[in-house]
Amino acid sequence: MDKKEEIILEFMKDKDYVPMKAKEIAMILGVPKKEYNNFLKALDNLEIEFKIGKNRKNRYRVIEEEFLEGTYRRNQKGFGFVKIEGREDEIYISKENSLNALNGDKVVIEITEEKNKIKKAEGKIKRVIKREKDTVVGTFQNNKTFGFVVPDDKNFGTDIFISKNDFGKARNGHKVLVKITKYPSKGKKAEGKVIEVLGPPNQAGIDMLSLIKEYNLPARFPEPVVQEAQECGTEINKKEIPNRVDLRDHIIFTIDGEDAKDLDDAVRVIKLENGNYRLDVHIADVSHYVKDESLLDREAYIRGTSIYLLGRVIPMLPRELSNGICSLNAGQDRFTLSCSMEIDNKGNVISSEVYKAVINVTERMNYKDVQTILDKSDKKILKKYEKYIKDFETMAELAKILKQRRITQGYLNLEIPESKIELDVEGKAIDVHPYEIYFSNEIIEQFMLTANETIAEKFYWLDAPFIYRVHEEPDLDKVKELNQFLYNFNLKIKVVNEKVYPKEFEKILEEIKGKEEERVISHFILRTLKVARYEAENKGHFGIASKYYCHFTSPIRRYPDLFIHRIISHYLEEGYNVDENYVQKYIQKAEEAANQSSEREKIATKVERDSEDLKKAEYMESKIGEEYEGIVSSVTQFGMFVELENTVEGLIRFENLGDEYFIYDDKRKSLMGEKSHKTYKIGDKVNVRVISANKMLRQVDFEIKYL
Repeated sequence: MDKKEEIILEFMKDKDYVPMKAKEIAMILGVPKKEYNNFLKALDNLEIEFKIGKNRKNRYRVIEEEFLEGTYRRNQKGFGFVKIEGREDEIYISKENSLNALNGDKVVIEITEEKNKIKKAEGKIKRVIKREKDTVVGTFQNNKTFGFVVPDDKNFGTDIFISKNDFGKARNGHKVLVKITKYPSKGKKAEGKVIEVLGPPNQAGIDMLSLIKEYNLPARFPEPVVQEAQECGTEINKKEIPNRVDLRDHIIFTIDGEDAKDLDDAVRVIKLENGNYRLDVHIADVSHYVKDESLLDREAYIRGTSIYLLGRVIPMLPRELSNGICSLNAGQDRFTLSCSMEIDNKGNVISSEVYKAVINVTERMNYKDVQTILDKSDKKILKKYEKYIKDFETMAELAKILKQRRITQGYLNLEIPESKIELDVEGKAIDVHPYEIYFSNEIIEQFMLTANETIAEKFYWLDAPFIYRVHEEPDLDKVKELNQFLYNFNLKIKVVNEKVYPKEFEKILEEIKGKEEERVISHFILRTLKVARYEAENKGHFGIASKYYCHFTSPIRRYPDLFIHRIISHYLEEGYNVDENYVQKYIQKAEEAANQSSEREKIATKVERDSEDLKKAEYMESKIGEEYEGIVSSVTQFGMFVELENTVEGLIRFENLGDEYFIYDDKRKSLMGEKSHKTYKIGDKVNVRVISANKMLRQVDFEIKYL
């Protein structure tokens, strides 16, 4: 609500106010003639938000009933939930009370039934404030005189009617992008026109292109942005080297995945004479090239983050920067923003320094080779890197110390396997398996965590405008729900004085380590925790058990990192004597950038998850009829989900559980056969047969197989 709206609302809430027309309100408030149209817009906004209403004589009054604004999340069965900002629990919306809202729409709702011990609060959608989408990707179906597009988003809420004049060049069964010209109302479907034909659904690359169009992702950089990136050049400006700490003679490594191209962090560890360690974390000085308010900066702000689809990346910055002058490529001089920390043998950072540097990476390493060196398992690799073996052993030594300190503090080491999806040359999924994680991955993780904490704490105490990575403690109702589930395993999270501590979760994770139920319980704990986000205010990070945390180490692919690099650089340049006007200006900018980055991160997470689900379903299309052993990962009112060892998850509907009716127990998250009393609960091992898979719907279906 802006200032104009606040003034109008306060005026109308006065006890002496009587309903008035717009011109009467404007006259009393002294609205200038040239501002009258803006005044009317403010009235319209208040009316849309159900703060005020008009009677039959067009006189405005305050609406006394309480209405809430939120985002509608629709289920394909027709019901849905509305997420209200600041409220932990979502509001249930029945199909009958969903008005004409579509998945993702901003809506105003009325609470019709408050939450109780048995069920969620229920509500009714009163108005759709803002449509989430005006374009939709789907499959075109030609019925000769008219057509329909069936959206890829199965929760969207409506097929889209296409008149013959609006077919464009669409062909039956092809993927298309549709512009919505009329939203659904009074039982009628939405209407639209085909604005782009993507191609046949099984053609190479069409699946990922469909996702890009569905989420309206910026697949290409505007030409002026690319030109600005090219002007940064391919080599550093040597005239600026005297203004930096010259570390080009230091032994420094990048350690990344084998296929990584944007290398934004490099490390060095040495053992000091006093027995402590010196950890140097060098991060690409992206803010040196991406100036505040430049075209590059505005584009990076809009994108918020790089998005990693399978076989394709939508980067935050053009490749001239991300793979070029900003990437810490071995053997090339590069500018960095660096953090050096002295760490004792308990893992405590006892001193730190932040500075601008110039480095030249000694070797570009990958996780697999570093692990091979630590394991001494390949003579060829050991011979190749023999002069650096001690360096990697020192790194491993320090990483173990840092990890142990974190575990002692309550750091949640959720070992949930990521999926590795192998594609052929045409982009088709040919294998799915858990992504192999080495201890060498943890070395870099521990070093980056430590640098992020050190930077966050330093600039918190400077009262600098900043963006923090915030992860608040879980809601107590969620913890109680988790405890009901953990009861089945004789486990419990202790709550002390209405407060829960990370250490309690860590105890559970340690207890289940290596056991069959580890993966399922870890997933349930993850669902209990809140989602981390960016904020301009430091609120700590529950999952890392840290009081101060930020994202400093990936400015090539995350906007918050780039933003705080800009702040840090300014403080360094000004000798930490920063003007108050600068601070106030960037506090506001930090709030805006934090909100934007959080929203873009949500989209990136969803599209990346959808791309994985799509490719997993594509892989399983060739496995129809095959049998697997899996673990029950979730139990619902319509069946149960089973996760296979290869990380693919599929649904067993009630009708595929056998020849009897199953009763759902929400409290115990279990199903029980009415006749046999056969019970299925989360964590149970089951044998399944694949009965269907659909990559367009991104879903896999199993049936139970009795031995």
